[in-house]
This record gives sequence, C-alpha cells and structure tokens, in this order.
Amino acid sequence: MFGEMLILFGVSVYGVGLLFSALKGAPYVPTSKKQLEKILKNIHFKKGCQLVELGSGDGRLVRYAAKKYNVKGIGIEINPLLVWWSTFLSRREGTSKQVHFIKKNIFNYSLTDTDYLYIFLMPELIIKLVPKFKKELKKGVIIISHGFKIIGFEKLLIHVEPDKTFSTYYYKI
Repeated sequence: MFGEMLILFGVSVYGVGLLFSALKGAPYVPTSKKQLEKILKNIHFKKGCQLVELGSGDGRLVRYAAKKYNVKGIGIEINPLLVWWSTFLSRREGTSKQVHFIKKNIFNYSLTDTDYLYIFLMPELIIKLVPKFKKELKKGVIIISHGFKIIGFEKLLIHVEPDKTFSTYYYKI
C-alpha cells in the first residue's frame, strides 16, 4: 500500500511539473538519443566552448553533448523539479563538472557568453526571444532550433536537418 501511495505521489508531482512547464510557455518533450545524435552531428564544436539550452527539461541534450563532444553545458529551466532531476542525472553520469543547470526564466538569463544555443520551444516563445537573441548573441554563435524555424532569421539559416516529426534548423549569427 505504501509503495503504491509513493508511486501515486511521484506521478502527481511529475504531472504538476509538466503542467507548470506548459503554462510557462514550453511543455516538456524529451528528445530521443537517436534524435540527439542526428541534431548534434552537424555541429563541429570548438574546444572549451559553451553550449546553452533554453528550456532544458531533463538536461539530456547538454549532458549528451558534454559526454560525447566534451563541451561545457548550461541548462536553463524554469521548472525546479526538472532542474533537480537534471542535476541528479548529471552527477550520476559523471558530467556534473562540465554541465550546470539553473532554475531561471529564459528571458532573465544572459546569453552573452554563449557559443552554441539550443532551443526546442514553441513558435510563440521563439518569436518573443528574437529581440534577446539579436541583442545578446555575439557574432559567430550557432543557434540550433529543433522543431521550429526562427522567424526573422531566414538569412542566417546555414543548414536544415529534415525529420518526419521535427526538423532542426541551424543559424549562424
């Protein structure tokens, strides 16, 4: 009986966390390992570079990039449960020295030190972020937008990785 109550509690907390993320503008949608490989294979990461993921969910992209490509990763996530879970998984995998997760609204995180930016956000949220990108991202930054194009950045598009579900768009500032 206690085990069932614990499971029910865990599922309830998880559900509230998902609802919280969705209400803040981006539902939590995990990316498969196969998709991660497909998305990141097109990037030639520079040594010591910083990869930032806005709306990092469980942190799987930055954790994967840290493991496979030896990058520094920062995950910005508004959902405190997902930040805790990401940090836990990073420690368990041994990437906690390279990857950090911050509970913060993505509009309040400075992108000035970013070398690579990954987003998998709803189109309405991306549109709201465009002025921030234009103001804060330095020349040469690569933006990887999984799922949706960045309106107004058409001239900066350098590659499209097609996919049946969500294509990925690569932009160079």
